Amino acid sequence: MERWIRDFSHAARSLARTPAFTLVVVATLALAIGANATIFSVVDAVLLKPLPFPNADRLVYIGGTAPLPFPFVGAYVSAP
Repeated sequence: MERWIRDFSHAARSLARTPAFTLVVVATLALAIGANATIFSVVDAVLLKPLPFPNADRLVYIGGTAPLPFPFVGAYVSAP
């Protein structure tokens, strides 16, 4: 335990001697921790929590595609 306290004291003195480096280290840690928390929050909300619907496991998506060239409304599509 004494060695751990001595190492911590040495690290604190070293960081106190170089305030610019200390500022860069603290800013980098703050940015990394903030980004990690943000990504986890998004992943938790999107992937891990169940959908807020009853019987969410029975929801399906039905979609389709149109053959090209598709006549978009208001758009001009030229044939080669």
